[in-house]
Amino acid sequence: MVDTAADVVTWDGANRAPWRDWLVLGGAVAASTGLLWSVSGQALIAGGFAGGALVIAAALRLVARPAAAPLVAEFATPDWSVTNAAIEGTDAGIAITDRAGRLVCANALMSQWFGVSAAPPRLALHKPSAEALEEASRAAWRDGAAKLDTVVSDTGAWRVEIDRVGRGDDFLVWRLFPVAKQDLVAEMATHVAGKLGRALAREGIQTALVTPDGKVVATNALFSQRATGDSDTDLTGAAFVSFLASDEAERIFYMRESRGGTPVRLVHLPVADPDGIANIDPARTASLFLLLDNQGGVGEVRAGLPQIEALLSRLPLGLAMTDRDGRILFANAAFLRAAGHEDTIPPPYPSDLVIKEDKGALADAVRRYAQGTPMAGDVAVRLRSSPEEPVSLSLAGVRGLGEGAVLLSLKDSSEETRLKREIAQATKMQAVGQLAGGVAHDFNNVLTAIIGYCDLMLMRHTPGDSDYDDIQQVKANSNRAASLTRQLLAFSRQQTLRPQVLQLPDVVAEVSALLKRLIGEKIVLEVTHDRDLGFVRADPTQLEQVLLNLAVNARDAINDKLSAKAGGKGSSGGVLKLMTRRVTAADVRAMKSEILPIGDYTALVVEDNGHGIKPNQIGKIFEPFFTTKEKGKGTGLGLSTVYGIVKQSGGFIFAESELEKFTRFTMYLPVHVPDASETAEAAKAAQPKPELNREWSGGGRILLVEDEDTVRAVAERALARQGYEVTTAADGEEGLEAIVNGGQFDLVVSDVVMPSMDGPAMAREIRALKPDLPFLFMSGYAEENLRRDIDIPNMHFLPKPFSVQQIAEAVERVLRGG
Repeated sequence: MVDTAADVVTWDGANRAPWRDWLVLGGAVAASTGLLWSVSGQALIAGGFAGGALVIAAALRLVARPAAAPLVAEFATPDWSVTNAAIEGTDAGIAITDRAGRLVCANALMSQWFGVSAAPPRLALHKPSAEALEEASRAAWRDGAAKLDTVVSDTGAWRVEIDRVGRGDDFLVWRLFPVAKQDLVAEMATHVAGKLGRALAREGIQTALVTPDGKVVATNALFSQRATGDSDTDLTGAAFVSFLASDEAERIFYMRESRGGTPVRLVHLPVADPDGIANIDPARTASLFLLLDNQGGVGEVRAGLPQIEALLSRLPLGLAMTDRDGRILFANAAFLRAAGHEDTIPPPYPSDLVIKEDKGALADAVRRYAQGTPMAGDVAVRLRSSPEEPVSLSLAGVRGLGEGAVLLSLKDSSEETRLKREIAQATKMQAVGQLAGGVAHDFNNVLTAIIGYCDLMLMRHTPGDSDYDDIQQVKANSNRAASLTRQLLAFSRQQTLRPQVLQLPDVVAEVSALLKRLIGEKIVLEVTHDRDLGFVRADPTQLEQVLLNLAVNARDAINDKLSAKAGGKGSSGGVLKLMTRRVTAADVRAMKSEILPIGDYTALVVEDNGHGIKPNQIGKIFEPFFTTKEKGKGTGLGLSTVYGIVKQSGGFIFAESELEKFTRFTMYLPVHVPDASETAEAAKAAQPKPELNREWSGGGRILLVEDEDTVRAVAERALARQGYEVTTAADGEEGLEAIVNGGQFDLVVSDVVMPSMDGPAMAREIRALKPDLPFLFMSGYAEENLRRDIDIPNMHFLPKPFSVQQIAEAVERVLRGG
């Protein structure tokens, strides 16, 4: 402000005309005039002289008068410390820059966000925001002011206002207001598990909030009740698709209710802010699923409908509701924004939001869903706001919501399509696993009998006999069938593993010699290891099978490539690399993988320079019976077996490939921190095997428990031929009775899956009576709970099918070692 004292204009006393000089001059003029009049006698001449003298005097006065002092405001010299103090204490970051772009002053918030020397517009922002801020700066210098709704950095988002100020308009004042970030997923989880979830459950609507990788974040009580039978079950972290299944008609059911239950319809709503500051990838967006029964009413009229509308209006999800005549009763702001409707009041009908060509189809669909039985579906429409891009509008007929008859939702159908595909794939894989498990038990018993009797027959024949080759052919084909069964069990993750605490380099060293013979002389095997690798807990035999399967595929791929280059004559230059890598949690975090959980891993990498895998095939290579080889050269179970073994070991496997360059399989096994006993066991396993107990002199008393007559007969004959005293039992109860009645045995050989009392249950009862009695379980398949039950001390395992020699060696190994 300008001080009023500055408005007073004063003159310096030295510049004033002295009044006495003007009086003398005036008297001289008057005397001259009187003299002239008396001499000439002409009054006119005397008057003219007097007038001329006055004019000349006035002119001289004007010329001699000094210029008035200018009316200038009195400003103090700028003190920026005062300005800096004035801009502190606000909720905005404030900075002042001059025309040279130099920072004049800034408050503490500005320094906290961007540093003490950061001068707008040169701030650490994302590139689009930095460019927009630069453009706003130029606009402010040109127009006097500018605004930006949002600028973004790695640490936050701000709204910007810029004003040009100063006497010469030579400064810019920057004001940055923080834009609060909302965790929509956390807010939605609170609503789903809270009042909104209970209100929807009261209307028969099952609700689940799901992460992009398919894990459940929150559910309402009705979903938990339908999925598990208990409304209080906490499903957090569970796989959403594991609770659902689909049939041939693509109808979706709850897995617990199976096909006898009521089919449901999924309404998918992406949890994404429609006014977000950046484009959001649908594949990285959490999803809210509303599951509606396809038959029957949804509920009765409730007094809480206004509360439901109030809650839905606050959601960042596009939802609207119409009555039976198709008139819009309610539409939240997110729905109007998604539809491109600028007014806050919704249009009378949903068809008013779409282009002319789609109005009739949408109106018919709304009436059909409003008047028919409760159901749900989608219709593709083109919005008036964006007629070039069709969108999927979900419609669900509802009952019990007062006048509401149809629930509308604008959504991205890609997530639902992906989920359908995953549900169908999971259902198919589960069916394959159940089939493999069910077949394996009975089929392996049959194969055990066939192989055993072949061995017994071969003992009575010598090479050259007429039947010897035929028996060998029957045995060879039986072993081939057993191999296929084991591969199916490995893929379905239902084989019985014997995990140990081990180091991957030890497994690689064990199998390297075999791999060199397997791949041939034309292919070079390169093995490298990282230092400080962590322990893993896995079955070493199954890991060796993984390496063998991958090596066979690599050998075939390299040979095909080399043969093609050499015109079918073969060549050299193939390389198969086996590498172990130490992967820390920080490395996993930097990978930003949506599949691999953050943690420490030991990785096993198998890489070859073969012809590679086509991009459209790499997503299918782990499926059973899928093969890229020619007909008759592959079963399609090699990689599915690898996948099953790795997954059952708690690991992850990824495939990468580039045509004509390389194919790389990377297996991540979680680092296992062993206790003292496991460390000692691992060190013992790495040492050379000690001599067996020489006090064992052969023979022994064996209790054989097997419910399959043919298998029991073969095993009894095989052990009796080795000099053992064998007592047989047809089931677990009979085996337990033999012990209770005072039977003395050196070893119990038992099947795992048996009627009435299974092998592990029998073992627990026997161990209560004889704690030191060793067990040798034999099975080709065991359920998950049985696999845990047989993991007990002094327990050994023999997989079915087995030969006469294999069961004899297994029994001898247990007795000699014990």
